[in-house]
Amino acid sequence: MAGRSYVLQDQIGHLLRRAHQRATQIFLETFEQAGLTPTQWAALAMLAEEGAASQNALGRMTAMDPATIQGVIRRLEERGLITREPDPDDKRRTKLRLSEQGQELVREVTALGMRVTERTLEPLDAGDRRKFLEMLAKLS
Repeated sequence: MAGRSYVLQDQIGHLLRRAHQRATQIFLETFEQAGLTPTQWAALAMLAEEGAASQNALGRMTAMDPATIQGVIRRLEERGLITREPDPDDKRRTKLRLSEQGQELVREVTALGMRVTERTLEPLDAGDRRKFLEMLAKLS
């Protein structure tokens, strides 16, 4: 390493942060009218996929820490997009589900989620997109 200088623009953390900023900006522009944040959309999309989940499980599935998922759930409940119901397997726990309004919103904006991915990956050709997503999955 002697003689090599540290070039910020070549560092993985810097490049990932810049790519994340780009993806987030595209998300916010695309989802502006839906009024959803990336974390809120992740929770709704996962509940649409899973059907129901405890708050803790939903946090793990969406890679959110307990404080973050708690705030996301609170805001989604306030908007009437999710509901809580007793967990039949554990009376101490509740399960979260999409409300009818939440199901309708997910149906309406799922194409937007795919558009965010398309726009974010736009600079890459199809082969590079596939490889890039595979490599990101390995890193995460």
